[in-house]
Amino acid sequence: MLTGGTLKLDRAHMVELVRQCASLRRQGHKVIIVTSGAIAAGREHLGYPELPKTMASKQLLAAVGQSRLIQEWEHLFGIYGLHVGQMLLTRADLNDRERFLNARDMVLALLDNGIIPVVNENDAVATTEIKVGDNDNLSALVGILVSADKLLLLTDQPGLFTADPRNNPDAELIREVHTIDETLHKLAGGSVGGLGTGGMATKLQAADVARRAGIEVVIAAGSRPDVINDLVKGTAVGTRFLPLESPLESRKRWILAGPPPAGDIVIDDGAVFAVQQRGSSLLAKGISEVKGDFERGEVIRLYSAKGTLLARGICRYSSKDMAKIAGKHSQDIYQILGYEYGPVAVHRDDLVVI
Repeated sequence: MLTGGTLKLDRAHMVELVRQCASLRRQGHKVIIVTSGAIAAGREHLGYPELPKTMASKQLLAAVGQSRLIQEWEHLFGIYGLHVGQMLLTRADLNDRERFLNARDMVLALLDNGIIPVVNENDAVATTEIKVGDNDNLSALVGILVSADKLLLLTDQPGLFTADPRNNPDAELIREVHTIDETLHKLAGGSVGGLGTGGMATKLQAADVARRAGIEVVIAAGSRPDVINDLVKGTAVGTRFLPLESPLESRKRWILAGPPPAGDIVIDDGAVFAVQQRGSSLLAKGISEVKGDFERGEVIRLYSAKGTLLARGICRYSSKDMAKIAGKHSQDIYQILGYEYGPVAVHRDDLVVI
């Protein structure tokens, strides 16, 4: 879609997408772009060289094109007075808990400061073992990373059809999908143009992953006028995949029934009231004691001073850090540790009260 079916970036279409994203920002929405096009941009910049069909050649083109691609996005968003921040990921960044949390914190920091995150796979260093492989599935993983509300997969087709519309005039657009089964997978084909690494099949995979995390997904034609604004408004465009459950409930079920707790913390009566009665996050000030050896991002249990199990949650700090900041005010965390991962020890979105 970013090349318009040619061998180079279609700047005219890119600026139209940027215009729509800028409109969303003015409405108060937070926007993340997951972009392809680095290899195409590199090939264009180098004058379409004849290279061996090897991984190294692709990585060469990606290394050259990545900077060209981000410059294009930066220039186009700059027209609307918006800044962008580049983020290059591999599957290894999303599989590792610490790197996952760091990636999430970075994206959320960009969004909180009005900056548009522009995400792409780090093709210049990714090997087969650590590649996501396509930007459809990468976008689903990024959506999960930030607990997104919507995932818009823009392509050169109006959506998912009952048959291949290119050779079957009776093919009908599927407006809404409640269940992704084998029949639906058979309707999805591969990439036709040879320019992208995906196709309808990878979009279907991405939709299935994202909706299981509570994210609404829409596959639609990126060339349709004002398609992004229409999709966000809820206009019936393309194929809509309904989420299975809300992201918060899905996350809390995982906290409750997922990995065994890595440690425990004891909290004072004020924190007990705040967590149980007010649904508040746990602040370092309310921590009385830290038990066990755990890392940032692991599941821990919260106990009262009387030994009553109160909640389970995902900790923002390791046990060593927790011990240092226990009983301290949030504004003192940076001074004590020399860094901080936010003002709370366990965020309320990461807490399940027992």
